[in-house]
Amino acid sequence: MALLFVGVLMAALDLAIIGPALPAIQAEFDLNNRQLSWLFNIYILTQLVGTPLLAKMSDRFGRRDIYITCVTLFAAGSLLLVVAGNLETLLIGRAVQGFGASGIFPVAAAVIGDTFPEDKRGGALGLIGAVFGLAFLIGPVLGGILLQYAWQWLFVINLPIAVILIVAAWRLLPTKGDAELQPFDWTGGLLLTAMLSGLAVAITNLDSSDLVKSLGSLEVWPFMLAAFILLPLFWRREQRAPDPILRPSFFESRQMRLILIISVGVGTVEAAQVFFPALAVSALDVTESMAAWLMLPAVFVMVIVSPVAGRLVDRIGPTRIVQGGLVFTLAGIAVIGFAVMNYVTFLGGSMIGGIGLAALLGAPLRYIILEEARAEDRASAQGLLNLFLAFGQMAGAAIVGGVAASKGGGEVGYQAGYVVLVVLALGLLAVSFGLVNKRKDSG
Repeated sequence: MALLFVGVLMAALDLAIIGPALPAIQAEFDLNNRQLSWLFNIYILTQLVGTPLLAKMSDRFGRRDIYITCVTLFAAGSLLLVVAGNLETLLIGRAVQGFGASGIFPVAAAVIGDTFPEDKRGGALGLIGAVFGLAFLIGPVLGGILLQYAWQWLFVINLPIAVILIVAAWRLLPTKGDAELQPFDWTGGLLLTAMLSGLAVAITNLDSSDLVKSLGSLEVWPFMLAAFILLPLFWRREQRAPDPILRPSFFESRQMRLILIISVGVGTVEAAQVFFPALAVSALDVTESMAAWLMLPAVFVMVIVSPVAGRLVDRIGPTRIVQGGLVFTLAGIAVIGFAVMNYVTFLGGSMIGGIGLAALLGAPLRYIILEEARAEDRASAQGLLNLFLAFGQMAGAAIVGGVAASKGGGEVGYQAGYVVLVVLALGLLAVSFGLVNKRKDSG
């Protein structure tokens, strides 16, 4: 657990810690805002592309070798950032980092499925899920400390951690892979990479203030069109491949289909929280710095709730936790969307919603995926869940930003965006009642 926890924390920290480093990097390399944004976006893009590929390789070649490969790639990307002398090297470093990080969480979840008894998996998954909230709590603090010396130290710190993880993984992780290897699905992998890249670039280039016009721009529609053309080609390939990257059989399970639908919506709500500070600035008349501090109670709640929800999954089953998490998420968004904004309603809504998201993102969704996937497909199934969460995350900011811009921005605009998410959350709650609870209440 320590090995898995620290590995996921290292990867999660580099999403949280890059923020404080960006101004220093921008000043040193004289970057414009668009170039700077790609330091963040390329990490997300390569994570998206790498997740299904590395997860599949974990199922084929064993958890240990792929986990070590992921950590090694992450360390190599960090080293490139430390020695970078130009923008191109910075971008390559972030890309390598993101690709390596993409396999760490699916492999960690699969290892839990491989090694933990069924009645202990929820607690383990909940503890791993708490890492992301913890990363966003300590990331800015750690960034502020290390930035006193140089921004490179934010990435130097990854190197000794990676060495420790590699040594520990070599000694502790299971090595068994698929005993009967079929030819690797390189064609499917290339089609999936091209499709996901096109979709990610299109969504990244969307202008939320004018979605209709943005959809018709050369920076969006060609990439979106390419993704839609490649989707049926990829699906046809996967149906014929001896050992597909994403097994079509995953979608034959009604339970899994419902979880994937819910995960898209949960990702959407999660990403829409990016506008909470902007709402606080406009509604509460606080500074941007103060608005960031107002987010900490919700993050703290998420760190506490995730492992608790995981333990409850072991006791009463994941379905009830999914439904309870969606109720809290719906309630939190409703407060943000409908209430008169003041400190009490803002903090209350964000904390209630944080309880819901922590309950959902930590254990129950991943637990159900472990239940539905065959043992030899556990990492691939976790990678599929990550993909659907990422699709929602990419859409969330665009939805709320677009609605807010159409209403003139400010408090009214942002609240209108969250009202749309209330409708989405109601739909997700309705979908969740189609899930089957496969564990009986133990009391």
